Formats: sequence, C-alpha cells, structure tokens
Amino acid sequence: MAQRILALAAEEAPERLQEALQSMGESELGDMVTRQALKGRETAALLRGIFKGSPCSQRSGVLRRLQVYKHCVPLVESGDLHLGKVSEIIGLLMLEARQLPGYALAELATLFVDVIKGGNLSNGKSLELFSTVLTALASSKESLAYGKGELNGEEFKKQLINTLCSSKWDPQNVIHLANMFRNIPLSGEELQFVVEKVLRMFSKLDLQEIPPLVYQLLLLSAKGSKKTVLEGIISFFNQLDKRQKEEQRVPQSADLEVATTPLDQLCHVEGTVILHIVSVINLDQDLGEELIKHLKTEQQKDPGKALCPFSVALLLSVAVKHRLQEQIFDFLKTSITRSCKDLQILQASKFLQDLFPQQYDVTAVILEVVKSSAFGWDYVTQGLVDLGFNLMESYEPKKPFGGKAADTSYGLSKMPAQQACKLGASILLETFKVHEPIRSDILEQVLNRVLTKAASPVSHFIDLLSNIVVSAPLVLQTSSSKVTETFDNLSFLPIDTVQGLLRAVQPLLKVSMSVRDSLILVLQKAIFSRQLDARKAAVAGFLLLLRNFKVLGSLASSQCSQAIGATQVQADVHACYNSAANEAFCLEILGSLRRCLSQQADVRLMLYEGFYDVLRRNSQLTSSIMEMLLSQIKQYYLPQPDLLPPLKLEGCIMAQGNQIFLQEPLAHLLCCIQHCLAWYKSTVHLCQGAEDDEEEEDVRFEQNFEEMLDSVTRRMIKSELEDFELDKSADFSLSSGVGVKNNIYAIQVMGICEVLIEYNFNIGNFSKNKFEDVLGLFTCYNKLSEILKEKTGKNKSTSSNKTARSFLSMGFVSTLLTALFRDNAQSHEESLAVLRSSTEFLRYAVSVALQKVQQLEETGQTDGPDGQNPEKMFQNLCKITRVLLWRYTSIPTVVEESGKKKGKSISLLCLEGLLRIFNTVQQLYTARIPQFLQALDISDGDAGETDINVTEKAAFQIRQFQRSLVNQFSSSEDDFNSKEMQSLITILSTLSKLLDPASQQFLQFLTWTVKICKENALEDITCCKGLLSLLFSLHVQYKSPVSLLRELAQDIHACLGDIDQDVELESQSHFAIVNAKTAAPTVCLLVLGQADKVLEEVDWLIKKLASLRSDTSDSSQVPNQTQALEKGIILQLGTLLTVYHELVQTALPAGSCVDTLLRSLSKTYAILTSLIKHYIQACRSTSNTIPGRLEKLVKLSGSHLTPQCYSFITYVQNIHSESLSFAEEKKKKKKEDEAAAVSTVMAKVLRDTKPIPNLIFAIEQYEKFLIHLSKKSKVNLMQYMKLSTSRDFRINASMLDSVLQEHNTEDAENEPDNNQSSTAEQTDENQEPKKKRRRKT
Repeated sequence: MAQRILALAAEEAPERLQEALQSMGESELGDMVTRQALKGRETAALLRGIFKGSPCSQRSGVLRRLQVYKHCVPLVESGDLHLGKVSEIIGLLMLEARQLPGYALAELATLFVDVIKGGNLSNGKSLELFSTVLTALASSKESLAYGKGELNGEEFKKQLINTLCSSKWDPQNVIHLANMFRNIPLSGEELQFVVEKVLRMFSKLDLQEIPPLVYQLLLLSAKGSKKTVLEGIISFFNQLDKRQKEEQRVPQSADLEVATTPLDQLCHVEGTVILHIVSVINLDQDLGEELIKHLKTEQQKDPGKALCPFSVALLLSVAVKHRLQEQIFDFLKTSITRSCKDLQILQASKFLQDLFPQQYDVTAVILEVVKSSAFGWDYVTQGLVDLGFNLMESYEPKKPFGGKAADTSYGLSKMPAQQACKLGASILLETFKVHEPIRSDILEQVLNRVLTKAASPVSHFIDLLSNIVVSAPLVLQTSSSKVTETFDNLSFLPIDTVQGLLRAVQPLLKVSMSVRDSLILVLQKAIFSRQLDARKAAVAGFLLLLRNFKVLGSLASSQCSQAIGATQVQADVHACYNSAANEAFCLEILGSLRRCLSQQADVRLMLYEGFYDVLRRNSQLTSSIMEMLLSQIKQYYLPQPDLLPPLKLEGCIMAQGNQIFLQEPLAHLLCCIQHCLAWYKSTVHLCQGAEDDEEEEDVRFEQNFEEMLDSVTRRMIKSELEDFELDKSADFSLSSGVGVKNNIYAIQVMGICEVLIEYNFNIGNFSKNKFEDVLGLFTCYNKLSEILKEKTGKNKSTSSNKTARSFLSMGFVSTLLTALFRDNAQSHEESLAVLRSSTEFLRYAVSVALQKVQQLEETGQTDGPDGQNPEKMFQNLCKITRVLLWRYTSIPTVVEESGKKKGKSISLLCLEGLLRIFNTVQQLYTARIPQFLQALDISDGDAGETDINVTEKAAFQIRQFQRSLVNQFSSSEDDFNSKEMQSLITILSTLSKLLDPASQQFLQFLTWTVKICKENALEDITCCKGLLSLLFSLHVQYKSPVSLLRELAQDIHACLGDIDQDVELESQSHFAIVNAKTAAPTVCLLVLGQADKVLEEVDWLIKKLASLRSDTSDSSQVPNQTQALEKGIILQLGTLLTVYHELVQTALPAGSCVDTLLRSLSKTYAILTSLIKHYIQACRSTSNTIPGRLEKLVKLSGSHLTPQCYSFITYVQNIHSESLSFAEEKKKKKKEDEAAAVSTVMAKVLRDTKPIPNLIFAIEQYEKFLIHLSKKSKVNLMQYMKLSTSRDFRINASMLDSVLQEHNTEDAENEPDNNQSSTAEQTDENQEPKKKRRRKT
C-alpha cells in the first residue's frame, strides 16, 4: 500500500491519491507509516504523499493529517528510530503544521501537553514540533472551544502554558522543555511562569544536569525575567553550599538524611555554571548590569544572600574581561567595609548582640571562594588577585611606622579599613598557595609595589612577600630575574624597606647562586655610593648574608630561635657549596664591611648593632669580627693605667664648618664588644675543641678585651666630670657648637657608664667589690644625667627633655630588677645591699625597664641582643612584670618617703611600667595572653600550660589593683595621689578587656565599679573621667546603659540646679562622683557622648529595620524580628528622652556643655524623624496600625522634651545676652584695650548659638512627618504636640513696645487701632514660652 501511495503521489493524480487514502482505516494508515519508518526507506516521501492527498480545505483531509501527527509523535519519542530519520520526520511535520486550521492546532497542542504530563518524552525531539504548533496557534485568529467557553489563539496558548507549568514534569525532560520555550513567543507574564517552573525543577534534577539547564535558562532570559533567573540560580547554589557546610560541621547528619553531593563535584558544577553565565554576559551586556543591580538591592536587605561564595565567584569572573570591572570592585569593597563596620558595631554593644545574634562575615565568604577556586576555577583567580591588590591599595596604612611597628599595629588593628587591607593580603596569600600558574604574576606585582610605593608605607606588601616566600621558597627560583631586577633599586629605597625586603627574599639566596651573586654586586656598589641611605642598605644586606651563610663548623646556636623563614629549605642547600667557598665568601664580605668602619656614625652604628647577631649565628667568624672590633677600639683607648679619662672622646667628633657631628658612636662600639665578649665566654669558650693555635689567638683577644674593660671601669670611676670637660658650668645649649659637642660627650660618657655597669654586674658574680664598682659607675652616670636634666629644663624644650635611650639590654634589665627586688639568697644579701642602699639606683633600674617596654610597645622591638626576637622579649616581659607587680603591691606609694624629694616614687614608676606592659602584651602578644597571666601567678609558677582560664587569672590581677584603688579613696587628702589613681583606673580598664563579658567575674567587676562611683565623691576631674569611662565601657558589654545615663542626668540636674530658679529640686543623689566640681563639663560631656553612641546604635537598627521590611522572602520570621527591633528601638529612645528631659532643664554653664547638648538634641529629633518615616513606609505597604508603644513615645516627646527644649533655648539666649552686655559695659570703661576682647565674646556667642536654628528645624521636621503619619494611620499624634512660636529669630518685646509707642504718639490720629492690636499680638506671642515655664513650677 505504501508503494501505491508513493507511486500515486509521484503521478500527480490527487483524486486517485485521495481515494486510496480514504479507503484506508486509521490503524492501517498508522501501521503503514510505522513500517516504512522502521525500514528507514522513503518515510519523508510517504508522509509528503499522505499530506498531498489530505488537503486542509477538506475536513477529512485535516482529520487525516491529525491522525498522522498523533501517530508520529509517539513514534518519534519511542526511541525505535534512527536519529537522522527522527529529524527528517519532525522537519516535515513542522513545515506542514502551519497549514493546519486553529482547531486542529489546539487539539494537537493539547495532545502534547498530555504527553509531557505523562512523562512520555524520551529524546524531546518532538518538542521542536510543539513549539511550532504553539507559535502557529498564537497567530490563529479563530475562536477555539476551551472548556465551556471560547478563546482566541493567543489566550488558548496562554492557558496551555499555564496548565503545562502547573503540572508535574519528568526531570529528564526539563532541559528539552526549557530549550523549547526559547522558540515560542512569550508574554512577560508567561515567561515569568516558565522561568519560575524551571527554577523549581532545579532541586529535583541530578547535579550534573544543572549546568546545561542553566545555559538554556540564560538563553531564555534574553526575552526578559533576567532578575528572576539570576536570583534563582544564586539562591539555589547558596542553599547547596550551606547544606554542604552544615554536613561538614555535623557529619552524623549524613546517616539520617540523604547525603549531599561531594564538595569537589559541587565546586566543579558551580564552576561550569559560572562559565555559562560569564559567556552569556559577554553576549548580553544587560544581564551583567542586572546581576550587579540585583546584588546591590539584595545586599541592602540581606547581605548573607547577596554575597555568598557562589555570587562572589561569579562577580569576580565577570570582572576580569568586562567593562563592569570598576562597578564590581567598588561594590565588593563597600560590602567588605560595611560588613567589617557592622561587626565592629555589634561587638561593642551587648544590646545589639541580643537583638542580632548572628551577623554575616564577608571576609570568611571571600576566603571560601579562594578555597573553592582550587577545583578548576581558573577564570576566578585573576579577579581574586585584582581584588586582593585593590583592597591592599585602597586601605593601606596611612602613616609611616618605624621598623617593626608596621607589622604589629597594622596586623592587630580592629579598624574596618585595616581589616579590609588584611583581607586583601590573605586573599593574595591563599590564592598564591592554591594556584600555581598565577604565582609569578602575584610575586611580580608585589615586588613592583614595594619599589614604586617607596614613599608611602609598604610594610603590608613586605609582610605579604615574606609569607609568600615562606609558603613556597623554590617558586622564587623561576622568578629570580624579577628579584635581581628589584635588587638593582635597593640603593634608592628607605632603609626599613630594604631590611624588610632582604629578610623576605632571604631563603632564595640559599637556593640560587646567581641571585646571591647579583645581590653582592649591588651591595658592593652601594657601599661606595654618595647616598647615606644606600650605604646603610649595603650594611644591612651584608649583615643579613653573614647571618645566614654559616661557615662549616659553626655552632648550631640554640639561641637562634628567630625564624629565618626558610623552613622548606632546611636541607641546608648551601652545604653544596664547599665550606671553604662559604668561608671565603664571608671573609670577603667582612673585608667590605671593614671599610664601613671609617664611614659616618649611622653606618658604623648599624654594624655595631648587627655584629652580635652575626656571631650568634656564625660562630666561626668570631676571631675576624673580634679583631675588627679590637683594632677599632684601640684608636680611642688610652692604655696608660693612670691617665684620666681612659678614652679619647675628641676623636669621636668631627667638625664641618660651624657644625659638629658624632663620627664614632663609642658607647655603641663598647656595647657591641661587651655583648660579643659575653656571648663568646658563655658559648664558644665552653665548646672549644682541639684547635690550639686558634684557641691561643682567641684567648689573647679575650684577655685584651677583659683587661681593657677593667681598666676603663677603674679609671671611669676615678674620673671627675672636669676630665671630660663637662661640669655644671659647661654650656649644653644645642644652638652653639660648644653646646653640641658637650651634649655629644655627655651622651657618650653616660652610654659608656651603662655599658660598664652591665659588664661588671654580669662578670661580678655577686661580689661586693664589683657591685661597688657598679655603684661608682652609676654615680658618674647620675651626675651627668642630673646636669643634663637641669640644663634642658631651663631651655624648656620638650624634645630635648627626653632621657637618652639606655644602653642596657632588655635581658639585663630583667635580671637586674629580679636581683634588686626579688633575690632572697643569703649568699647574695651582702653584695646586693650595696646596690639596694641607693634609692636613685633602684629608681634608675625601674625607669630603664619602663623605657624598654615603651620602645617595645611603639616599635615592636628593643635595642641590644635579642631585641628582635619575640620569644626572648616575651620571656623578659614576664620576668619584669613579676618584679614590678610584687614591688608595687608589697610597698605602697604612701610608705615611700623619698618619693617626694625629687622625681617620681619607685612604686609609681612600677605602676606606669605595669600599665605599659599590659597594653603591649595585648597589642603584640594577643595569642600568648594566657601564658603571660600564668607567668604572673607566682603561686603556681611551674604549672602546666593546659587549660589556662584567662578570665580567672585576669580577675585575680584585677582584684590586686582594686585593693590599691580602694586604699587611695580611703587615704587622707595629703596622701591622695591623682597620677597614681589615673594609672590604676587605666590598668583596670586594660585588664577588664581580658574578662569574658558573660562571666561572673565580669559582673562582679561591673558591680564594684558602680559601687565605687556611687559612694565616692571624687573631685579630681581626670580620675572622674577615667572612672566613668571605665563604667560605661563595662556597662555596654553587659546591657544598654540608658538607665545609668538617666540616673547620672538626674544627678547633674540636682547638682547644677534648674534653669528656672524658682524650682526647688529633690536632693536625691545616685552617684556621689557627680558633684559641684565634676558635674559640668566633665560628667555632662561624658553622659552626652555616651548618649550619642546609643543614638548611633538606634540609627543603625532603624536602617536594619528598613532592610528587613524590604526583604519579603522569609515572611514567617520577619514580623517577629521586626517587632523585637521596633520594641528595642522605642524603649531605648524612650529612656533617652528622659535623660534629655533632665539635661535641658539643667542650668548648664555656657560653653561646651550647652553646645554639645543642642547638637545632641538635633540628632535625637533627626532619629525620631527617621523612625516616624519607617512607620509611614510600613503603613503604606501594609494596613497595619501603629503600635501603642510608638504613641507613648510621641506623647513623651511632646510632654517631656519639646516644650523644655524651647525653654532651654530661651535660657541659652539669656545667658549669652548677659555675657554680651557684660562685655559692652567693659567696652565703655576701656574703649581701645577691650575692643578685641568684645569682638572675641561676640564671636563666641555667635558660635555657641549656631546650633539653635538647626535644633528648631529638626523639631519642625519631626512634627511635619508626625502629621504625615497621623494622616496615614488615622491616629491623631499631633494632639500630644504643643506648637511653639520659637523660630531661628526672636522678637525683642520691650524694644518693640518702645518703638511702637513712639510711633503711636506720632500717628495716633491716623490708625490707632491697628497699632494697638499688633502690639498686643506680638507681646502675647513672646510671652508664651514664659507661661509654659510658670506652669512647670
């Protein structure tokens, strides 16, 4: 039969063809098509023949065509046919479909919907036909039966799509269906239906099928609904990431629920999806714009949804090759700083923490992106690198720091900008570790910035470079050319940068000969440079090389605990160079350095400070270095035993024209000799082997040095100041050449004395004679020190008044203090009594300790051996703290008699030292605070370091200082020491930071502080300030301080009296600390400052409220959270209004208090206005009525604040007019002299009254929005407001009366009535505020 139809179709005989087809039944026709299709022969020709014989003009023809369509769709989807054959059939059917009438198309479309609902699609090929059918149907104009009614083609299509999207889809067909909808013209509403349906299907699909579906969706988004598509994709992957994280955190949940996808698989899928989105954005710019717009609005509502790892990775990928780069980085930077600020605000307030238990942390999200990018997200890495550098440059440290301080203060800061900078560095470091291909690029960019930003601080880049090198030192070998290029510019860089840079790349010098050689060439050139900085850079570089290239046979010094950074190259790569080469190399460097000993003092100074470290690391160089030092000191040492003084000081200075310079820092040279000798005797001497020749040589220089130091000691004690040409009559002014010379001499002599004190104490082994020598040297030092203090005191220049930096090493200071104050050994008692007998010496020892701690706090290191070794510094700090703590607690200041004679008492110095130490430990050794507190606890000195409870230990220390503070309060007025009390309060507030705010100890401390403030009428203003600041800082970590502020405000009001003198106030006092001396301005300004902080918190909460209101996604939780926030805000504002209610009625003195109060009131009204605006918005979006709480707040503001504000304004203007009239009177008495004074008073009055118009405007704005809210909510809120006549001007009633009376006498006949009535009106208007005030009494 098929052959016959084919033949008839070929003969062009339509009638016979139609007859043949009519003779066949429906099933027969279907079987024929199936057989032909399965044979694979001439199927298309057969179908064409059937269509030819079934014209659409005849109803039978249409029905036959429909039969063929209905038969072909299941046939195509059966999977029995070859794909080529399927495409051929579908192509033909699509061509013919457009000829079908509307009713047939409708029937065919309904058939497709049923097939899809039944899940009978196998390859989805037939959907191409469905899209053609729907498109044809949409353009059909005829009415089609649908249900009981009729619809046109467009509406029928809409109904079908609606049905389709509401029904269940087989997950296998989703991609085919999404693809199909691309080819159908859809209205916006239909497209939204489809997109939402496809997004709902995401969760039902296998993860591997998501990327192709996303791609189809993105292509579909070209028609519209871009926001919905992006939002759906981002939130889907955000949910998956969260679930993945949950499962990692709680592994057992995997057994209970269906296990989620493995992390690597999820990351790969996310990566593919990001690639698809980026490729579509490259074709469709609007999609990129929509992405940023969506994330910006989402971030206002819920930053956790907007910036999840997936969306950040997506943004960074889009940023790489796109014009949106600037927009994206700006958005990310503001998001990061906003997140850091929010965290900062939250951490500072317990009140906010209770309302916002969790807060989103963007830094963790971005670092998670770096971690995930390891799974093949190469297109994200460039964005990460750009973002990292962008952050580091936008938020770099602003002011230069000295030496090491840059690392410490920058690393531990809590400011949002610096946290952002730190995040940038972390991004780059982590990216460097994860992605090998981009490493050289990161390294190159870091090095470029170190070179080009030499003027601004580059410490953060040097830190990053150091961390990069430590994480992969061998990577630098591939980029060694870049490093050698950097070396060429060393001589142009500041010395701090040079030292940091060399320290950072130092591991490379061990693995690359070429780099080392190029560095040596650069340094040798620099040594002969005309620039001083270049020569210093050369010395720094050479010393670093000497420290790190050990000559074979050097001791593996256990003291060398400072991290070199080459942990990965610990196989001692330089052992491959033979020891002779290393030795020759080191001796060559020493030869170059020997030349530096004839250069400027700064260069020599660097050498003397660096030699000790070189010896400690490279002991084989001992003899060479000691010889250099010996030959250097011999130039200034006078060997004759009776010659005084023992050293030639005139050789140390150099005159150039009128100016005199220090040429040889002699004290530093001696200091270097003393430390090297001490190290040599304690280490090398004990380990000397069989090399007798060397030993003899070494013993010779050791003997030389010892004899020399003993001789210098003996003769220095005998020398008088006159021997050094220094005595009381000498000139020490820095303006004359002689004065400069004398200053240099004095500092050198004092330094030499200090060096010898340390030397003699160390070798003395507690012998009485040696300690007498120490005291003799100190006498010499002290005489000079006193003269210098006296002379500089006369000049009163504060810069020169600082004590010269001490030459004692930190290690020695800790040993000395322990011996002086804590050594109870019987055998040492007699010799130590010599030193203990001198109070001056004891005070000196403590003040040097104070100086060392200060240096450590400011720069992160100290002078002298091990000054840059954090571990040693920490141990010394612990020892010093133990001694100072014992000394202060066991001998109170009151007991010391000599304290008042001159200088501070030792106890007070100890207290200052403790304060600095507690600060330093919190700054530099945050991670080691538990060990520090453990070390202070003498009772369990050697207890293990496991489970140290910081709160308990800190509370124990706090109790000691609490006792001292209570003793101060109970001491007599003569014994009261304001400075000591200030230090005690500051120490208490520093230690309180170590307490856990949730602990019992914290609560006890807070209760104690409140009690102290309530019971002690302290009149010292600074102490009062410190104590109240401590109280506030503790209170905000426990709960909101508004009730506390109210009590303080009541006390201030009671203390200063009312603005209306007729009012008598109850004399109830809550806090004795508020008294006539402290109430204004001290307490008043502190209370207003704290009230402003509360206002800022409330403002922050109102902004959060706005974002919650706009976030409608999780409707169940939002109302509860909103209500909690609204309640919190209104309660805070309500209590604050009562605080201001007290303060605006207080007779505050003119000046800062009045000014601050007026500004604070303006801010309060502005925040009340923004709250009212929030409720106006809420009334717009929902039909909610306003809560009763808000009504009460408005009522309170109307009754307790606004009228009092206007009275206060009148009071302020009165006190200012009094001061003006007073000034005018003076002016009359002495016209010329006082003119300037009057203009000053005028300017001050103008300045002080400036905030008044702002306040009135703020009140009026508040009332304006209250009227709006009253209309919206149908609640009359204005009934609580009494409108005032005060404006930013005031009519002077008395003056007006007199003018008008004059006017009346002149024009009485013309219009008497008008004038009288206007006078009456004006007088009434002006009197109104007074009436209010009377009513209040």
